[in-house]
Amino acid sequence: TATMNDTDVEQVTLALLDAANDKDSEVQDQVRKSMLTLGKQQPDRVLAMCQDYLVKNPKLVVSHRVVILQTIELIVGCRIEEVSAPRIKSIISLASEEMTRSKDVVPDWQQAASNILVAVGNKHINDIMEEILSKFKPGVLPHFFVVQTLANLSDSNVYGMVPFLNAILGTMLPMLGMAKQDNMKWVFSSALCHFSDSILEYLANLDKAPDPTVRKDTFSSEIFAAFDILFNNWLQSREPKLRLTVGEAVGSMCHLMASDKLEEQLPRIFPAIVSLYKKNTEHYVISKSLCHVLEASVNMGSRVLETQLDGLLLALHQQVSAPVDYSDPPTVKNHNEVLRCFSLLASSFPDRLVMYVLQRLENSNERSRTGSLAVLRHLINSSSSTMESKKLLILASIRQPMADHSNKVKKRVVQVISAMAHHGYLELEGGELLVRFIVQNCALHDTYQSHQRATSDPEEVTNEALRTMCDSTLHLLTTTVGRLADVLWPKLLYYLTPSQFSNATTPLCKSLIVLGNKKKSNQEPSFKIDFTQEVNLPSPQTLMIRLLVNAAFPFNSRGHGPPSLSLLQILSINIHPKTETVWEKEIPPLLSLLEESTAESLDKKKWDEKLLELLSQTLTSIEDDKWVCQFAAEATRYLSTYNNALEEKSFLYRCIGVTLQQCFNKEVVKKQLQEVLLAARHNDAIEREGVAMGVGLCANSHLEGALAKLDEFGKSDAFKKSPSIFNLLKERNEVEVEKVKSTLILCYGHVALNAPPEKILNRIDQGILRCISKHFNTKDLTMKLSLIQSVGLIAKAISRCVKKQGYIFSRKQELITVMLDFIKSEQSDSLKTPVRPLVMTTCANLVSLDPPLSENESFDLLKVCVNGVFSLPPDTHTPEKTKDEEILDPKQRKVLYKDTLAALQELLRSILARDPSPDGLQGIFKHIESWLGSVHDHERERAITATSNLLAYYLENLTVKCMVSFHNLGALLGRLSPRCSDPLPAVRAAAVNCIYTLLSIQLRYEGFSLDYRDEGVEGLLTLKEALENPDHSVLYKTCSDLTKVMSKRLPQQQLTTLVFMLFEGLVDSQANCCRASSVVLNTLLKNRGAALQDLVPEMLEVLHVRLQSITEEQVRVAVGQTVLILASQHLQTVINTLVNQPLPYDSWTSEMWMAMGADPIVANQIMEMVMEKLVITAPYVDKKESMMRGGMTKVATNQPLAMTCGLKELLLNGQSQEPALSLFPQLFACLTVRLGASVGVMPPKDNNHKHSSSLHVAGVAAEALRILLARAQLDEVMKRLDEDDAWDAMKELNTHVTGVTLLARAMAKHAGPRLPAIVECLCPYLNNIYECQRITVTAFFSELLNHHVATELMLIDVLMNNMMERISDPCCTVRMLAVRGLGNLAVGSPGKVNKYAKELLAAMSSGMEEKDDPGKLITLEAMSGLSKVLLHLDKNNVHLLVVYIFMKIRPFLESDNDDIRCASILLMGNLSKFGSGEQVFKDQIHNVLVSLLLHLVDPNAQVVKACKYAMRVCAPVVGSEQITAMFQNHLHEDKSLHYGEFINDLTKYLIQDFPGMLNFYHISVVQFFKSNWAEVRAAAAMFIGFLLGNIQQEHLSHLNMGTISKGLVVLLQDPDPVVRIKAAEAMGHFH
Repeated sequence: TATMNDTDVEQVTLALLDAANDKDSEVQDQVRKSMLTLGKQQPDRVLAMCQDYLVKNPKLVVSHRVVILQTIELIVGCRIEEVSAPRIKSIISLASEEMTRSKDVVPDWQQAASNILVAVGNKHINDIMEEILSKFKPGVLPHFFVVQTLANLSDSNVYGMVPFLNAILGTMLPMLGMAKQDNMKWVFSSALCHFSDSILEYLANLDKAPDPTVRKDTFSSEIFAAFDILFNNWLQSREPKLRLTVGEAVGSMCHLMASDKLEEQLPRIFPAIVSLYKKNTEHYVISKSLCHVLEASVNMGSRVLETQLDGLLLALHQQVSAPVDYSDPPTVKNHNEVLRCFSLLASSFPDRLVMYVLQRLENSNERSRTGSLAVLRHLINSSSSTMESKKLLILASIRQPMADHSNKVKKRVVQVISAMAHHGYLELEGGELLVRFIVQNCALHDTYQSHQRATSDPEEVTNEALRTMCDSTLHLLTTTVGRLADVLWPKLLYYLTPSQFSNATTPLCKSLIVLGNKKKSNQEPSFKIDFTQEVNLPSPQTLMIRLLVNAAFPFNSRGHGPPSLSLLQILSINIHPKTETVWEKEIPPLLSLLEESTAESLDKKKWDEKLLELLSQTLTSIEDDKWVCQFAAEATRYLSTYNNALEEKSFLYRCIGVTLQQCFNKEVVKKQLQEVLLAARHNDAIEREGVAMGVGLCANSHLEGALAKLDEFGKSDAFKKSPSIFNLLKERNEVEVEKVKSTLILCYGHVALNAPPEKILNRIDQGILRCISKHFNTKDLTMKLSLIQSVGLIAKAISRCVKKQGYIFSRKQELITVMLDFIKSEQSDSLKTPVRPLVMTTCANLVSLDPPLSENESFDLLKVCVNGVFSLPPDTHTPEKTKDEEILDPKQRKVLYKDTLAALQELLRSILARDPSPDGLQGIFKHIESWLGSVHDHERERAITATSNLLAYYLENLTVKCMVSFHNLGALLGRLSPRCSDPLPAVRAAAVNCIYTLLSIQLRYEGFSLDYRDEGVEGLLTLKEALENPDHSVLYKTCSDLTKVMSKRLPQQQLTTLVFMLFEGLVDSQANCCRASSVVLNTLLKNRGAALQDLVPEMLEVLHVRLQSITEEQVRVAVGQTVLILASQHLQTVINTLVNQPLPYDSWTSEMWMAMGADPIVANQIMEMVMEKLVITAPYVDKKESMMRGGMTKVATNQPLAMTCGLKELLLNGQSQEPALSLFPQLFACLTVRLGASVGVMPPKDNNHKHSSSLHVAGVAAEALRILLARAQLDEVMKRLDEDDAWDAMKELNTHVTGVTLLARAMAKHAGPRLPAIVECLCPYLNNIYECQRITVTAFFSELLNHHVATELMLIDVLMNNMMERISDPCCTVRMLAVRGLGNLAVGSPGKVNKYAKELLAAMSSGMEEKDDPGKLITLEAMSGLSKVLLHLDKNNVHLLVVYIFMKIRPFLESDNDDIRCASILLMGNLSKFGSGEQVFKDQIHNVLVSLLLHLVDPNAQVVKACKYAMRVCAPVVGSEQITAMFQNHLHEDKSLHYGEFINDLTKYLIQDFPGMLNFYHISVVQFFKSNWAEVRAAAAMFIGFLLGNIQQEHLSHLNMGTISKGLVVLLQDPDPVVRIKAAEAMGHFH
């Protein structure tokens, strides 16, 4: 690139140097970048200026000096090769001078200077050393940073520095004694540390070194002398930072000392370094130093080291026990250094070290122990050969820490065990204890319950974390350490059965599965387990029991179900040889079922049955009674394991029952039953139920034995409250006799249910019921529940048998009475016990037995049960807690409610089953119907659900014997149909089901066959989906469809009943149901009203009276019908009455107006009347705002407003479409003008009516117009207007014109054919005295001219003439709109432009000079209009005007008004085509090009778009093919532009194609340095920067560099940081 005038470059560089300390950090960065750019181009010159600047400005603030020094360092760093030798020398002396000028230490400044020296030193070490050594004179204490620089140089240039070090050390030694201040001592120590490290690095890489003769002993004596001072004097300093650095230096220096000297010093060095730990926190540095010293002493085979061991071990142990925080790296580094120290010592003193660590393990302190364990693990892993002989010792010593309670210690123990496993410790004597330890910790329970917070201790080890670690360890030992297989198999089986290990089941099973599979597939003999040899293992029976019970609760204990089953399958031949084939077939499907299930989705009852079936099949296939008896005995013994897990225990009881079924030995069966009954913990309900199920299952094979055993147990001591039995029960914590009796009662029930049917019937009356019934009068809840359950089970058992043999159950009524007494004694207002559901299920079972109930018995049973259940509070209700009872949790309560409702329905079905006739149905329904209309949601839902189920059951079991009439159909439909609209979706759905079922029943009674499907009735099912939608209109239609179906099927004699039932429905507790009643009523009357002629007046009267209080719309609609009839007879009166209703209309009046739209003839008359009134009545009057303030307000006149409101309501009725269409043009014009006259108008005040002020006058008109468009089905117009938010715009004063424009646009685009009639209706309004109406119409017409449709419909002349007239309208807005309209002609009908050329140009020119033009709106329209018109004018019409218009526009380009800037730029572009080749015009383009280029970054997006457009259009005229192509390719309105690249390329082409214009260009651009917009100023700076960057030497003469540099220097002080950045960037191109 060209060089330019030196003074310019210097001026710029100087400005940058001045700006280097800018307060904005981004500006500072750019200034540095530019200085660096200039520096790289001309290193010598810029370095000279930087030097000069520093020399001339000695008072510069430090931060400023630092930036300049850093710049020097950067330039030197990257251009060291190109800097001349003299310059290097002067820089060295400058840096040296800056570094040492202040005797005090000023870190930032002197460090920056020092860095320059280090940077130069990488290449010119000799020059640097010459300078530095001149400031490093023997006998004189040097400057702090001189020493610091030497230290850093020795780091960055090892090979260059080491040869000097001998001399430096020689000079330095005497200085050490002179250093009195801590900072000097520190810098010397630090330097010595660096020097030592450099020497060691040099010696380590001698092959690459310049002088291979250098040896360690070259430095030994100097280093030792230095060591002497540092160690003996400075290490005692009180300043911790100094002590630390001295310590660090000592570590590095040890390697260089002569062996004998080091040996002699070691006894002092070790204690000294160790003592640093106490005084400093940065332990890593100290440990590193210690490691150095140890390494040096081990390398030379020191003999003194042994004497130091005790102190060292103590200190190192303390360090290794310090907390390690992985988020804090120094603690981790320290830990690793300390372990390295231990390794170094272990290599020399293995025995001492191991003994020491093992002794330390005995210390119970947590930290100490974790430390010792860390060392132990490190030693086991790193030095296995030395450890071989210590294995048994270590095994013995690890026991103590294994008993530690701390999880942190346990975690370390697990790590040690893992290491030991890999090194063969676990096979040794005592190894199994380590396995046990791992398993124990696999069984841990969680530390935190979900609601607890974790602590903030970073080292915390939760139980979860420890457990996961042990799981993985067990897995690793199983899979990676092959030789452990026989240590683990089969011994791990031991841990499966004791309950304390239950949480470890999953990992244990997984390991055993891996081991078993491996042994089995390799056919190893050890796969077969000899249980007689392995004394510690559980028996095969116990193992099978445990795994089976695990499987029954597959998601407990971390999902132990699947692994338990898989293990069972693998163990098969070990359990019993005959199990293998059964299990191979049965277990895999069970496993895949579990795989697809979750805890929620698994059907627990079915799953249990599958497992009991598996057990039963297994025992059958084993065919070994002795084995089975043994299984039963062990299962019974194993029961106590589950005392804390009763669900599991209950399952085990059932397993025992199934096993006893398979036992042939009667004595064993008796003995086991006895044990079960005696050992059971009867206090618990789950356990009582479990025992009973077990005994019941056993009775399937041993009925006699079981009954005899129960009888004997019932007479035993357990039931006598005698002293002897109390002693016996002391151990069983005072079991209450009632609880034992409850177990017995339940046993009898389950025996009855499970016993073989052929044997049981004759046992029930004498045997079983006799034993139970003596307890009927109990007050004890537990016994009550057991009794109810048992009686139910007995009833079930009987009904099973009855199917096979007839049987009259004489005690039926007695049992039902007992049951009902139980319900009556329950609390009526809460559900806390399962008494109700159990009683109802039991009664349901009893009702079905003979003899049947009498009518009264049946009535009582229903009344007690229905009312007892429906009246319960909802299931979300929490009952009050009383002192002695447990409160149910919400989940249990939900289940209890569900069971209760299900039980009631079961009972109702079984009662209906005894009399399935209309009367039988009515007998039940009368108990339910009063609940259907309850105010409580939950009560209605319960009632309708019960009804729905009942009717479904009735239909299912219906047999029509003869043609009976279904006489209660009307009454049932009347009660149920309003519920189809109930607020609760569940009730709605159930109601439709009821009606569907009722009509299906009716069809059957009418004689249709079972499979007949009535189309209407079937249609009801599809209605059900519609009811899920709560939308009223949908519900309305659904009810109506429903009624049509009902009405079709309803016999005439039931119609009146139904209608009067529906009247009651109008005052239902639920609003929605009132609505439904009115709909059903209306539809019914439409379809069948003819038959009810006499009722009509009465009905109207009822509805009319209720109307005021009915808020429901559908009900009001019903009244609307009546209003319509009145209106067709007395139109004027009705209208007058309605117009005089207070405004705004209440919904009742609105409804009336709307109803009248339903009849086209009536509607047409009303519309004509309203339009006539609106034309002749004044729209508003001007009133003073108040007496105090002046100012007028427009207030609407009452009648036109009321009429507009009424018309709006009327149009809302869809039926008004026909009349609205026939009068559309008149209505459209009338409402548009009405809207114009209403904008900004206040509603009239009405003192009696508070709400009148809330009426929006223009809003009413807009709404009416909007509805009219909808009626005319102008959907596209509506869609357009909604998208553009035109309605809101039309209603408000300041946006009204925009709104009307949008309206006209939408009409022109989507409703063209309607326009001629509308224009004709609107024209008269243009001469109106109301300015507001003229504005509205002019705006409408002006926009129509924008669309070609005006030509097609031959409206141009009418519209143009109107616009011409309006150009001279007194109203400014009308004039502006007229100019806009004329401009629009060019868009809508370009072909007409030349016809009106003269008028158009005259209008636009005068528009651009308009004087009375606040806000320059007319000017703006004239410019935009001219832009449009120019596109279509013939050249000869414009040619002479071009330059004149250009001149006119120029001043607007920099206008502050965004819109005017935008319009003038667009106009500029549009003029371009008229100037084609003329030089005059080309000059004009170049004149404005700079402005356009810079406004490409205008803050206003529209202006940017306009610039892109104008430049694209002007491109061909510019006169450079490259620039033309560039403008056309890159400047697209919607594409983003990379401005920097664009300007960069452009300047290249300008230089190439218009060198002669460069002078003009850069002068124009520099003028923009003063622009009002920061963006434009920044762009101008950028432009200049690129111009300079791209210009060649020969063109430089065109530029006035002085002006440019002055301008940029000023911009570098601009208030806006972005401008400063760009100025600094441009300065980077001065080279």
